[in-house]
Amino acid sequence: MNPILAWALPLALALLALAMLLTLVRLLKGPTAQDRVLALDCMYLNGMLLMLVLGIQYGSSNYFEAALLVALFGFVGSTAMAKFLLRGEVIE
Repeated sequence: MNPILAWALPLALALLALAMLLTLVRLLKGPTAQDRVLALDCMYLNGMLLMLVLGIQYGSSNYFEAALLVALFGFVGSTAMAKFLLRGEVIE
């Protein structure tokens, strides 16, 4: 492994974990429902990036597949929440 990559990956993991923690604070304390939806959207993006960094660190393709699933479910979830906040119902 490249020496720069050897210290950059743990640093990226720590910063992504910190970003998820700060996003969790916004998710719990958000003044409006829209803030909470945006925080949830940011949290699933940070989780996906965390999975990708772990996949690079361990050299396993399973993490990349998990990141793809997190992205798919996160997009569907944030779209459903946005539709619910806009119209008051998800399924018409």
